[in-house]
Amino acid sequence: MFSAIGRIFKTPDLRRKIVFTLAIVTLFRLGSFVPGPFVNYNNVQACLVANQADTSGLYQMINLFSGGALLQLSIFALGIMPYITASIITQLLRVVIPHFEALHKEGQAGQAKLTQYTRYLTIALAVLQATTLVTVARAGMLFGASANAACQNLISQEWWSILILIMTMTAGTGLIMWFGELITERGIGNGMSLLIFTSIAATFPGALWIIRESEGWEVFFLVIAVGLVVIAAVVFVEQSQRRIPVQYAKRVVGRRTYGGSSTYIPIKVNMAGVIPVIFASAILYLPMLIAQFNEPGIGEEPQPWVVWISNNLVQGDQPFYMLVFFLLTIGFTFFYVQITFNPEEVADNMKKYGGFVPGIRAGRPTAEYLNYVLTRITSAGSLYLGVIALIPLIALAFFGANQNFPFGGASILIIVGVGLETVKQIDAQLQQRHYEGLLK
Repeated sequence: MFSAIGRIFKTPDLRRKIVFTLAIVTLFRLGSFVPGPFVNYNNVQACLVANQADTSGLYQMINLFSGGALLQLSIFALGIMPYITASIITQLLRVVIPHFEALHKEGQAGQAKLTQYTRYLTIALAVLQATTLVTVARAGMLFGASANAACQNLISQEWWSILILIMTMTAGTGLIMWFGELITERGIGNGMSLLIFTSIAATFPGALWIIRESEGWEVFFLVIAVGLVVIAAVVFVEQSQRRIPVQYAKRVVGRRTYGGSSTYIPIKVNMAGVIPVIFASAILYLPMLIAQFNEPGIGEEPQPWVVWISNNLVQGDQPFYMLVFFLLTIGFTFFYVQITFNPEEVADNMKKYGGFVPGIRAGRPTAEYLNYVLTRITSAGSLYLGVIALIPLIALAFFGANQNFPFGGASILIIVGVGLETVKQIDAQLQQRHYEGLLK
């Protein structure tokens, strides 16, 4: 391993890419600590210290993907979340808008057009999210209704200062998007994924230290041990796949013979990735948001449905909340896999080029077989995702952690997925130059 790492830095081209990637990541993290204009930095830091064990509010998912920058109201407060949302929306619109599906099938030119649409949508969503964030901070609700007086005075109340702050946060999102594209073009790995990886990894020490302070060293080391087991299990499942064999018949065109080769269709156990967990979290934010805007005034009794939502669908340590979150994760896993993997399209492409699954007739029987295999694998994958998504909620209930607990949920899936993909890319580049990679 150490010799392989030494070969990385002895290869000029690979060394230059890694250094460039680290430089961009450093700039990204520095921007997360630069406060936005007209933000009361002292009050923000005081609120962060007072509420460090309670980040389970409406914005905890966005705060996770921004590396903690959101609650600091920095210039990179929105992080990469607007781009993630825009990418998901663009992908889902392929099912609704035929033009988007046609662009997806056009190859590189169509993908470039879809990327441009994603950029425009990212900026629009950044304006919307920045406006919402500033409005909530201006009303003193960013750290919850029970926050102290200092948390009620975080930003200037002048309209022009609010406008400048919204423009700054939107520009910060555009700069982050540019950073990600620079890493993809001139660095190593996927730029957007690495920035998300960096943001989540930056929250690991703080989340673990909260457990140490609240539960002691014994529970702290127990959580570390359990975390290593979870990481090993996630790596195993993320690498697992069902390989459906495909045989291509021989074709004679002129004097040349084509086909006659064997390959396979890889179907991963977790084809949906982290998207179902994000979807389920977003849906469960809606009851919390509705209850927040229907809070009673002073001296008034809350409505019964508001009390029920506050008792069952707001705190992640409630059994009903866990059950709904688990079921939503399973449902969204099937939904997303059906959108991203079309068995009929795969079967038609195989038939067009003379491919077939041994023992299965080409055409509709192949599509039915692929759908049967996909349903069985997705059943196991959805249960796996549901269990992983519940780990932070279990840690919240038993260890006093927050919902950004690092060894579960979206955090561990992104960390493991991006880490594996980046290591594979470094390994491939090493094999091109030294005939020996990073992995053995």
